[in-house]
Amino acid sequence: MGIKHLYQLIEEHAPAAIKTGEIKNQFGRKVAIYASMSIYSFLIAVRSDGQQLMNESGETTSHLMGLFYRTLRMVDNGIKPLYVFDGAPPKLKSGELAKRFQRKTEAQAAAEEAKETGTAEDVEKFSRRTVRVTREHNEECRRLLKLMGIPFIVAPTEAEAQCAALARAGKVYAAASEDMDTLTFDSPILLRHLTFSEQRKEPILEIHLDKTLEGLEMERDQFIDLCILLGCDYLDPIKGIGPSTALKLIREHKNLEGVVEHIKSSTKSKYTIPDDWPFADARLLFLEPDVRPADDPECDFKWEVPDIEGLVKYLVEEKHFNEDRVRSGAARLQKNMKTAQQSRLEGFFKPVEKTTEEKAKLKRKAEEKVEEKKKKQKQNAKEKKVAKSKARGAA
Repeated sequence: MGIKHLYQLIEEHAPAAIKTGEIKNQFGRKVAIYASMSIYSFLIAVRSDGQQLMNESGETTSHLMGLFYRTLRMVDNGIKPLYVFDGAPPKLKSGELAKRFQRKTEAQAAAEEAKETGTAEDVEKFSRRTVRVTREHNEECRRLLKLMGIPFIVAPTEAEAQCAALARAGKVYAAASEDMDTLTFDSPILLRHLTFSEQRKEPILEIHLDKTLEGLEMERDQFIDLCILLGCDYLDPIKGIGPSTALKLIREHKNLEGVVEHIKSSTKSKYTIPDDWPFADARLLFLEPDVRPADDPECDFKWEVPDIEGLVKYLVEEKHFNEDRVRSGAARLQKNMKTAQQSRLEGFFKPVEKTTEEKAKLKRKAEEKVEEKKKKQKQNAKEKKVAKSKARGAA
């Protein structure tokens, strides 16, 4: 799910944080990709006549087809992809997972009913809602990546958190996912639409966290609280609080403790805090996620020359892919892996961490901006009141 309405807020209040471009603009960059989301997207989008692709044995192959050709396209454009798979989900996420299971169960029942009474469009619509990534899908994709020479790692828990940690450590340029909570996990840069930009005719979005915080006029701790208030995978949002209200509440009350106290103490408040709303636990999951450190041997990944005959054996002999296409794709992959890629200038430099004094200065500036806005709002309200009063007197 990610963070509800976060992109909308960034687009409105921090447009400088968003860059758009083509896949070729990512040439020479290493990117950590959220594997499960990509596989899920392939299962939904790579279809024939509204149904998932299957081989002669009746096995689903949409995920393998998507992974092979989309990864090949990235490598063709000079990108070095690293796939990160989910580990065990945090306990706090169990509620969200239960809701997803319930929705898929209901969609399955609706799909079966549509087969009897509905149209082909209804069948396809409900069928897509029943899709889930299984352990077998993950294992098959990992086997394919190994044969392709593309590295992957399995995160201790959340893959987005691991992608963010790798980007923060400079192991990769950015984290790639459709979920906005990758920013909440402190990824300096988030890439969206990377695996499907061509098919969807959408540009790749490059979202920068530092510009996001600057535009929203807050530090990371406040940003995390804002994301929780908007609605994340760990907690339900507070009913009735939309994106604009969430931003206003965090700016006015500084943190979730202040927001909760304000809502509970206000007799006129129309919002109700759920009885079980452990926002401090959710905050900790974003601040201190369980990830592999940058010096972990598992994070010492390499891109290897593909095993062409191994790919043919797996994709052609076992999964019944077209041999000419597989060999052609594998040859392109081999050529790109052998060719030394031109380094980007930014690769020679590492971002310099801001000093405590610089951070404090930025915080003061942000607080001054907020105060200045409040003063202007009060002044405008006062002027409107005076204007109304004069208008009544004139009448």
